[in-house]
Amino acid sequence: GNLVGKPRAYTVDEVKTEVEYAVVISTCAGAWRYQIGDTVRFTDTVRKELLITGRTKQFLSVTGEHLSVDNMNQGIQYAQDILKTDVKEFTVAAVETETGFAHRWYIGCEPSVDASTFGQLLDQRLREVNDDYATERNSVLRNPQIEIISPQLFLDYMKSQGKIGGQSKFPRVMKTKHFAEWETFIAGKRQRMILLE
Repeated sequence: GNLVGKPRAYTVDEVKTEVEYAVVISTCAGAWRYQIGDTVRFTDTVRKELLITGRTKQFLSVTGEHLSVDNMNQGIQYAQDILKTDVKEFTVAAVETETGFAHRWYIGCEPSVDASTFGQLLDQRLREVNDDYATERNSVLRNPQIEIISPQLFLDYMKSQGKIGGQSKFPRVMKTKHFAEWETFIAGKRQRMILLE
């Protein structure tokens, strides 16, 4: 979500199709290259048509895979359609393994499906839509780690954080500290379920 180095700014006349751009705005009132936080992809450079593809803080790139929320949504949709399930929420974070890094996904869907199959389909689609992801998966990025959980757990977590309402959305990409809190919450819910059984 933060600028690295000295990235080049492009005018709307210089953009290319099918490239992700972070939007910055300049005004004659004094704002100079203010990042608004959106990412876009132009579909037509002549008519200046674009798609809003996500937020700058919702990218996952621990090894150079440059995975956007748009990529994630395409992967989730693909697996969801094939497995005939309804993914209501998901979140992902990068985790360190003994042999490199992996993406750990929590998928809230109904009905529940096999995590391994979901992971294979998700990984397949992400490789198709993102060349950087495919390259990294062939080298240092390990198999995705998938956990299928009840969608209700996402809502319960937001309630526990005091973030309920239309303006509060569950983060698609979580940073290390918040992801650790999320996993502690999930572990606590599992422990209660075991005690109740």
